[in-house]
This record gives sequence, structure tokens and C-alpha cells, in this order.
Amino acid sequence: MSIRIALWPAKPLWALVALVSCMTAGAAGVSAEEIAAADRVVVHKAEHKLYLYSGERLLGEYKVQLGLSPSGQKEREHDFRTPEGRYYLTRRNVRSDYFLAILVSYPNKEDELRARKMRWAPGGSIMIHGFPNVPKHPASYYESNDWTDGCIALSNSDMVEVWMRTQDNIPIDIYP
Repeated sequence: MSIRIALWPAKPLWALVALVSCMTAGAAGVSAEEIAAADRVVVHKAEHKLYLYSGERLLGEYKVQLGLSPSGQKEREHDFRTPEGRYYLTRRNVRSDYFLAILVSYPNKEDELRARKMRWAPGGSIMIHGFPNVPKHPASYYESNDWTDGCIALSNSDMVEVWMRTQDNIPIDIYP
């Protein structure tokens, strides 16, 4: 039996991700419970960890890299900090400069107010994403350093799992 897969020019990555997940699920005998969808994402910046939850049940734990200056709340554009607070996953981008990307709803109203008070631009385009599609450093650099402009970065393999287990409009809580 042969499997034919059509790769559409507009979304070839979707087909690849679907193919890899099907092959992995079949080969490993993964049950539906093991690939349960998350309804909440939690990031603990000090731990460099991202957690996926379904209700109170922990579905997965992933190592993350953060902004170049990760300590403290993001206050303005180009401060290289990863925000803290409650946000939502809002949109997915397969054509990002990074391997898969999920937009985080930063800035929220509190972030905008704080920035406006200081006459700063709050910044934006905070995402959860994988490694750069065109790396400037060896993989070991991206695995062991905070290197983003304020985003939350995972290995590409972990990013596939987070992508497949989340959907838009679920909350992401980012703690110091």
C-alpha cells in the first residue's frame, strides 16, 4: 500500500507536520490520551520551562530560551525582555523566520497603559517559536542561551508538539 501526499505550495509545512505526526503516532503506538489537547500554557521564566495543561493535568514540560535580557517585565519595544502576565495564543504562522510560530497577545491593556505612561512603544510580535530557519549560530547556541528579542523559543521538535497540542485563544500565563 502506498500513501500519496499532495504538498500545496501555500502550506507545505502543514503537510510535513501532519505527515510526521501521523508517522510518529503510528510507529510509537501513541494513544489519544497521550496527545490530548492543552487548554492552558504556563511559562516560568526563572525555570526556563513551558508547561502544557489540560485542566489540572500536566501534559508536557519543555525547556525554553527567552529574550536576551529575560529578567523583569517587558516594558517597551527593543528591551529584549519576555513579558509577564496573562495573554492568549492568537495566531499561527508557518511562514515565520523561525520554525513555526504562535503569536502571543502581548501587549495587553496593562502593558499598553504602562508604556503610554512612560511615553514608550510597548513593542509586540511576541511569539512561541522554534529555532531560526536560517541560523547564524550552531544549534548548541540556541539550546543553551537566551537569544530571542523577547519571544519564547523551543527546540524544533518540542515546537511541533506544542503546535499540535494547542489551539488559538487559549491562555498563556507567563511568570517571572
